[in-house]
This record gives sequence, C-alpha cells and structure tokens, in this order.
Amino acid sequence: MSGELLIEARGQIEIATLNRPARLNALSEGLVEELHDYFGGLAARPDVRVVILRGAGRGFCAGLDIQEDRSSDETPVLRTLRTQTSIGNIYRKMRACPQPIIALGHGAAAGGGLSLMLAADVRYAAPGFRCNAAYIRIGLGGCDMASSYFLPRLVGASLASEMILTGRFIDAERALSAGLVSEIVAEDELLDRGLALAEEMLATSPWGLRLSKQALNLNIDAQSLDAAMAIEDRQQVILSATEDHKEALAAFLGKRPPAYRER
Repeated sequence: MSGELLIEARGQIEIATLNRPARLNALSEGLVEELHDYFGGLAARPDVRVVILRGAGRGFCAGLDIQEDRSSDETPVLRTLRTQTSIGNIYRKMRACPQPIIALGHGAAAGGGLSLMLAADVRYAAPGFRCNAAYIRIGLGGCDMASSYFLPRLVGASLASEMILTGRFIDAERALSAGLVSEIVAEDELLDRGLALAEEMLATSPWGLRLSKQALNLNIDAQSLDAAMAIEDRQQVILSATEDHKEALAAFLGKRPPAYRER
C-alpha cells in the first residue's frame, strides 16, 4: 500500500480520504489500486455501514495523473485499455458495494475525479466546488469514466450534453440547481455535515439500508414501473421476515431507539 488512500474509522462509519494533495489527488496507479482494494472489499465488511469519501488539500480530485510514467512492456493500445478498465472498475465497485457512499466535494473534481463524485450515493459541495468532464479538452471523446451514464441520469440530457461536449466547468450553485449535489456546505463544515447524514443512516436497520441502496441502483435502469415495483416488493417481503423489522416496530411503538442485531 502506498498510503495514497487514508482510512479513518468512526464506529460503523469510515472516512476514505484521497491523499495526494501535492497532485490535487490525481489518480495514480497506486491510488487506483488502493481504491480498488477498498471498495472491492466492503461487501465482506458488515462492520462498516456508511462510507464518506473526500479529498485532502485544495481539491477533491483532478482526475487521471497524466504526468505519471505508465510505461511498460505492453503495446500502447493495450496499456491504455488496461488504464481505462482499471479506473472504470472503481466506479463499478462503488455502485456494487452495499454501503452508502457520501462524497464531500471541495475545490475541483475533474474527469475521473468527477466520476468518483457521481458514483457516490449522496454528494455535498463546498461553495468553491467546481467540476467538469474534462476529456474532450485533451482531444479525446467527451464520454468517459461512466460520465455518459451518470450525468444524464443525475442532471438531465441538456446539461450533461453541455458538460460532455465542451468540457466546461460548472460551479457549486449550478451543481446544486441541477441536482448533482444535495447541498452546499461551508468547506470547514463539510465533514461534520457528512457525518451527521451518516449517523441518520445508522439509525436504520443494517439490511434495510443495504437493500435500499441495491433497489435504487437496480431501479435507475428499470425497464418499466412493474419491474421497479417487483424489486421493491422483493425487498419488503425479505425485510418483513427479519427480527430487525420486529424490533423496529416495537421501538417505534415504545418510543425508544431500536437495538438492531442482524448484520
């Protein structure tokens, strides 16, 4: 491990900090490997229920570190394909892990850094936050790192096309009005706001939280209303048979906090 991803435990919450501040947390091979290992391992860690993702220093993440030496014995085409696939798989693992991910954006989130924000479940931004899909600015296609999947679903086709076809930055206010972020929070209060939301999530049953993220993921691409409701019905039938559901009902009626046991 290169120490380019710092993990801090706060009970059942973990804070994952991109830790390359001198490079604006740009994605190096070491950081990519650590992100893979971390998000790929979360499915087997029921002790972690919520993840907060943030960047150290002046910004969230500047995208791929294009100054890093990635030379190898591979042909250039295969080397580029490996880089593309390796970074892209981070976003797949973020969506697949059962823990909700709260991203805290400050400074710039560009290219692959923007996609780290997009792959999270909830996004908060500091007033100075700005983001772009940078790829078309360096002679590549504007659709990269799942931007053509995430952006239209989050902000609609018009703003997604504007960002992807120009590479222009949008600021925190526009990100908020478009629904890309949930709230603008003073930079020095971002972590506290993220932790407060995480604590609200911890008040839910562990399996209720996990299956709710799963259903949201599946139903973004649901083929029909019937298909979406079938996923919801499956979730509710499973959860209604759990001991934690009985405990939640008893706690609600007894006006006390629930004591969940199923992990």
